[in-house]
Amino acid sequence: MTGMSRARVARRIAAGAAYGGGGIGLAGAAAMGLLLAEVQLARRHVANGSTPHVPNAEGRYGHGYDTPGEPPLRLTMLGDSTAAGQGVHRAGQTPGALLASGLAAVAERPVELRNVALPGARSDDLDRQVSLALADGSRVPDICVIMIGANDVTHRVPPTRSVRCLAAAVRRLRTAGAEVVVGTCPDLGTIEPVQQPLRWLARRASRQLAAAQTIGVVEQGGRTVSLGDLLGPEFAENPRELFGPDHYHPSAEGYATAAMAVLPTLCAALGLWPEEERPDVTRREGFLPVAKAAAEAASEAGTEVTAAMTTGPRGPWALLKRRRRRRLPVSEPEAATPSG
Repeated sequence: MTGMSRARVARRIAAGAAYGGGGIGLAGAAAMGLLLAEVQLARRHVANGSTPHVPNAEGRYGHGYDTPGEPPLRLTMLGDSTAAGQGVHRAGQTPGALLASGLAAVAERPVELRNVALPGARSDDLDRQVSLALADGSRVPDICVIMIGANDVTHRVPPTRSVRCLAAAVRRLRTAGAEVVVGTCPDLGTIEPVQQPLRWLARRASRQLAAAQTIGVVEQGGRTVSLGDLLGPEFAENPRELFGPDHYHPSAEGYATAAMAVLPTLCAALGLWPEEERPDVTRREGFLPVAKAAAEAASEAGTEVTAAMTTGPRGPWALLKRRRRRRLPVSEPEAATPSG
């Protein structure tokens, strides 16, 4: 599928989500039925390889930066098993812990991590998760990270419904005053137990949803980072190393790779480092119509899309950036102080 056709499909899905249209099929019903059967087999393989236990990483990170009278930054994770950190054994290996410790190091300020993500969640669970995140009006998160979409594809949730639920969640969080970064639907075509030709179908469905998610999120004032093949060619080239024992969820090193790609966007959203927002043409960055930026981002892991203060003849534009990944602190993730 060409970039232009991917952009058109993404625009149609996002428009359907915004205006209450019906589901737009990501692929034929029969083919998606085959994909679902294949994923069910993969899930049985997953169940044999891992435990449903998710380490509890909630608490305070960067306590060495404590300053009397200065509250910590508040980071909340929402979404599915990827956001929760399923597949690793220690709290410090989860994406929430990695992002919290990295954010603390950049901000030189403690970070309070909360995680309301739920393994197995689909986008329609985000309304419940957002309510949990905003339950205490005096402790609104400074920034939220949402990772969602894989279960929507495998459960054949209409993409318009998925995008509608995600956009509503972003809108609620932004209205409450939180910055929002969304890791879009990962590329299910990299999952080892899924065989060809269904890997191609899974990749196509995943990328279409990711592009449509990007449009919905950017229109609500959030930023997206493409998870793609789980944030880089490392996952496709080294699946034994970067996927966990179940070959479905990332390993500790895989989550670290993901967190390194997401961290720069978190910091940019909070204005934590001086960086020109002007695009770097040497890195193929630039201002594009939102749908085209979304389609490009879906095909390249680690790419950020954020709203631009520019409107063209075809509507709003977005800034496509390929931010340089930041190394994460190696000593801090394990050192969370549990929340009281």
